Amino acid sequence: MEENKNNQQQGLQIELTPDVAQGEYANFAIITHSSSDFVIDFARVLPGVPKAQVKSRVILAPEHAKRLLGALQENIMRYERAYGPIKLPQQEPRTIAPFGTNKGEA
Repeated sequence: MEENKNNQQQGLQIELTPDVAQGEYANFAIITHSSSDFVIDFARVLPGVPKAQVKSRVILAPEHAKRLLGALQENIMRYERAYGPIKLPQQEPRTIAPFGTNKGEA
């Protein structure tokens, strides 16, 4: 019984391979959902490039999506306490793209 308690306190071990540890840059996210899943597509939008590339897709159960929302809120609060408010440019609600969809010149 005591061994079980110690294992639970140690937490879950997570493996992070070198290729995944490098990460993938994304500056745009598209979120869709059904009754059973939330799907988040992380994409990269670049000026002058008419097509955004989806770099990663994460599929979550609704309960995990809500946990992710809470974890993001908590971490943003911690970040802002340490480094100051995160300022967003004036934009339409629910828009998270870093720049407009107008064609740019490269």
